[in-house]
Amino acid sequence: MHPDPPAPPDPAALSRARRRGIALVLMASATFALAAAFAKAIGAAVPVAEVILFRNLFAIPALLPVVLAAGGWAALRTRNPMSHAARTLFGMMGMIGAFYGYVHLPIATVTALGFTMPLFLTVLSVPLLGERVGWRRGAAVLVGFLGVLMMVRPGGEGMRGEGLAVTLCLLGSVGWALAMITIRRMGEAGESAVAIVFWFAVGSAVLAGIAALPVWVWPTPLQWLLLLGIGLVSALAQVLMTSAYRSGETTLLAPFEYSGIVWTTALGGFIWAELPDAWDFAGIAVLVGAGLYIWHREVVLGVKR
Repeated sequence: MHPDPPAPPDPAALSRARRRGIALVLMASATFALAAAFAKAIGAAVPVAEVILFRNLFAIPALLPVVLAAGGWAALRTRNPMSHAARTLFGMMGMIGAFYGYVHLPIATVTALGFTMPLFLTVLSVPLLGERVGWRRGAAVLVGFLGVLMMVRPGGEGMRGEGLAVTLCLLGSVGWALAMITIRRMGEAGESAVAIVFWFAVGSAVLAGIAALPVWVWPTPLQWLLLLGIGLVSALAQVLMTSAYRSGETTLLAPFEYSGIVWTTALGGFIWAELPDAWDFAGIAVLVGAGLYIWHREVVLGVKR
């Protein structure tokens, strides 16, 4: 006898799950924007390495319930510690670029520059993953970088004298792209998601702690609260995003991550009067459009495979 085929999904339940996933992605993007605002509020008074240290130290306790739910210590056993080390180094590149950018650039600009990650991921997937990139996605990458040039306008007012901050943000996006490639390989090798997230937090805290010692500054009470907020809010955002992608398909939810531009623009304008000019808006639109097109091509190619 052949087993009965699985029952088709209930359309109403599927619709509810998708709406829930979209809502969670929007909430996660808003929460990440809040963490960015906390980092900007601290400013240059606390070194970036110290901010990264406490961002991870305060996030670890918030991750412990997730670890326990996944099976405790058994879920954290790793088969390849060197992959975790590489993922940590690449993730540190991303955090350094982001937190330095929050201090020296409008947070909406930092968020937009962070969306260059899919562009770098597309480029790096060719030599590192052996993927083929057609002319459409290749053209989208070039258009996306054109959007970056429209925002920063090298040699003009768009750079705002903060070429180092822009460069570090872009290098941070390269780091996040390399981290994504490493995570993909770790997942294929059987590493659990909870192990990847937890050991990244631990490894980042250790590296940031070492880097922070020579430049240590004792935070003020207000700065302690902001550092605590960065850690807890970042952990909450990770949980919300993880829950979102467990509720709906990646192909449905990924575009809603771009709502982060709206949240950071609103926070930057309301708190610091950081209002993007016409060139900024145009560059952001081009960059986001290129990212969405690359996402669209991934969906199309995924369907054809």
